[in-house]
Amino acid sequence: LVIGGGSVGVCIAYFLSRRGREVTVVDQGQVGAACSYGNAGMIAPSHIIPLPAPGVLLKGLKWMWNPESPLYIKPRLDLALLSWLSRFGMACRKAPMVRAMSLMRQLTQASMALYQDFALAGAFGFHFKQKGSLMIYKNLGSFEASVKETELLKPYGITCKVLGYADVQQIEPRVHSGVVGGIYFPEDAHLNPYEFVTGLASCSLNDGVKVLTSTEVLGFETSGERVSTVRTTRGDFVAEQVVLAAGSWSPQLVRGLGMRIPIQPAKGYSITVRCSERDDSIPVWLSETKVIVTPMGGILRFAGTLELAGLDFSISQRRVGAIQRAVREYLVGMDEYELLEVWRGLRPLTPDGLPIIGKSRKWKNLIIATGHGMQGLALGPITGKLVAQLVCGETPSIDLTALREERFL
Repeated sequence: LVIGGGSVGVCIAYFLSRRGREVTVVDQGQVGAACSYGNAGMIAPSHIIPLPAPGVLLKGLKWMWNPESPLYIKPRLDLALLSWLSRFGMACRKAPMVRAMSLMRQLTQASMALYQDFALAGAFGFHFKQKGSLMIYKNLGSFEASVKETELLKPYGITCKVLGYADVQQIEPRVHSGVVGGIYFPEDAHLNPYEFVTGLASCSLNDGVKVLTSTEVLGFETSGERVSTVRTTRGDFVAEQVVLAAGSWSPQLVRGLGMRIPIQPAKGYSITVRCSERDDSIPVWLSETKVIVTPMGGILRFAGTLELAGLDFSISQRRVGAIQRAVREYLVGMDEYELLEVWRGLRPLTPDGLPIIGKSRKWKNLIIATGHGMQGLALGPITGKLVAQLVCGETPSIDLTALREERFL
């Protein structure tokens, strides 16, 4: 039984079914309708520096009280949030960052290879293109700092090209004259996230996977060291193996099993417009504002912001407006396109920026696969493969020691 029908849960179901397992997926909503629906659609092996890194804490403190900043923390008395922020602060050091970068490089490269396999197989279309991505800058100091930061990527085999304004304009003709330069990352890819998740879910259905939507998990029954029953709004389920891939709702669910995992819901927003794109269009990161513009075959998506406000689905018009202004400051002609949708979703964020993947230390038939933050889409395929290996008693192709829940004890 896989709890969660987002990119991670669907990938887990797919790889398990390919190994001959009988799989049922339950989701409180619809498949791919949460974070998998409106995100930026980026698969970026170049972006392996985790959110907690040296200097981020100070920058975050400056931003956190501004409702229009890239990072906003809603003021509230929340002990879980305070504990999370304390752990986050400890992770904003060089040693934890370097450890995370090494692991993220392995995960993103492995996931990219699986995405390439899906695209080559051609079982379903999801607008996958591996043409790189471009980071552009309006502030010379930020540009120079990022150029220096790329030195951190070289030991991991990540290549990039530093560009002046003229070269940036060759790649993205709509760039504003105030842009001072850019950095091109040739390894990166992009896709339509909803098409990928629903397409893979359809393939899994053909393989015999059962998918139950609008099915909310109410609690668990245990026997000895096992989860014996999963109680839901559509009846009870007894499974040989339970996989928790419920994203931001994971902490609430595991409390019923006497467990605590430090995950904060990180709200992100996107704005989708109708736009006929050039074949050679690539994603553009608007560096200082932390907004990304991604072409997705007939649509253009502006995505960004990080808001820690708990399980809050409200839409802040101020934050939506901040994304719109950011796009206008870097790219010209953006107001000409027809607005299709304003979206928000909750990304499950751990304090060290790494997902939780591995067997539960408390329950023998429970595997946890959550906390992917902004990398849920990017890491979905490799997470699915690793979980399938665990369930089938195989040695995982990537060492999961540093990703297990025990690191937070």
